[in-house]
Amino acid sequence: MEKGIEGSAGKVIRIVLTGPECTGKTTLTQQLARHFNTVFVPEYAREYVANLCRPYNFEDLEHIAEVQRTQAREFAGQAKSILFLDTYLIITKVWFQVVFGRFPEWIDQELSANTIDLFLLCDTDIPWVADPVRENGGAMREKLLQLYKNELDQLGCAYDVVSGTGQKRLNHAIHDVDSFLLTHASY
Repeated sequence: MEKGIEGSAGKVIRIVLTGPECTGKTTLTQQLARHFNTVFVPEYAREYVANLCRPYNFEDLEHIAEVQRTQAREFAGQAKSILFLDTYLIITKVWFQVVFGRFPEWIDQELSANTIDLFLLCDTDIPWVADPVRENGGAMREKLLQLYKNELDQLGCAYDVVSGTGQKRLNHAIHDVDSFLLTHASY
């Protein structure tokens, strides 16, 4: 893992919320940042794609990935001891693979650098709600969940699947973060 990322109070632990569409990543990211009194990196892809006046393309996804990487570094300087990220390159890599069958090589290099300390993989137990930006409901959500698990396993990343709804989901995530902090007290 990349150590020594400095924030406003020293080293910053990076925790990514990942998972299929409509699994509560944004809500949970905001709740965790509030609970742990720190900042979070907002999801960029949704806003970017929603503002396109055309279908997204390979270059759009590459732009999204580059912004994700840049924001992770920039926001670390504002974080106290933890930085929460609402999605990151795991999602973007899988998105590239599913839609275009390929992805930029630098994404694997960035993910292999292990700059993320913990991934919270949001389970699909929250109902999917259609909107103009979402495109992967139904069985595809389960397939994507498995693809994210496979990527995390292949990279050897620390992660836990967060399930439940409402307060139970938040409590599960808080417990995961607290457990990580307790077992990695030297951070």
